[in-house]
Amino acid sequence: MRKKFTEKQIHILDIAEELIAKKGYEGTSVRDICSKANINVAMISYYFGSKEKMMSYLYQYRVLKTRENFSEFADTIKDGKPEMQMKEIIKYIVAQLFKYNYFHGFVTQELRHTENLKDELLDFYQLFVKKVDEVIKKGVASGVFTFTPKPEDVLTTIIGSTLFVIRNKNFYELYVPSKNEETYEKEAEKKVRMNLLMSVFAILGYAAD
Repeated sequence: MRKKFTEKQIHILDIAEELIAKKGYEGTSVRDICSKANINVAMISYYFGSKEKMMSYLYQYRVLKTRENFSEFADTIKDGKPEMQMKEIIKYIVAQLFKYNYFHGFVTQELRHTENLKDELLDFYQLFVKKVDEVIKKGVASGVFTFTPKPEDVLTTIIGSTLFVIRNKNFYELYVPSKNEETYEKEAEKKVRMNLLMSVFAILGYAAD
């Protein structure tokens, strides 16, 4: 992380992410970020170029940080049973996507596919696929799983289903009982997680004792 970002950049990006999470991209101005970070407005141009380019840095920063966190998380479950590991991986991915769901509102198609971000995302996804593959093979070898679906397809199912819900709130909220925004997020995440657990374990041919 330190090789890609300076301490000052990380400080500014952390502040920007905090504000955007609360106020949204459009509702967060450069002056808001600078005021809370206690820096001059010109520093945004100096460190990032513009607000739009700063978002590219922020997205890359979030991907790298989440990758580091996932590596630590994967290490904590490596000795668990295959079914437990798969369950925890699903929970982890869904939780992360919901936690940082505000990214999906302001990260444009062009921003997501700049060369640097494409490389970072590719490495990121391959890390997930490698872990899912290890769990599937371990489960099949031990007789816990009957089938061997492609790990990249399992990951696609998890991420695709979760992003669909995040991006189509007006549709999904029709099927999620909630009284306010906070309870909706919790209930929607829970519903997606439970459906994915059923779907993925069915694909794996797993039957609980």
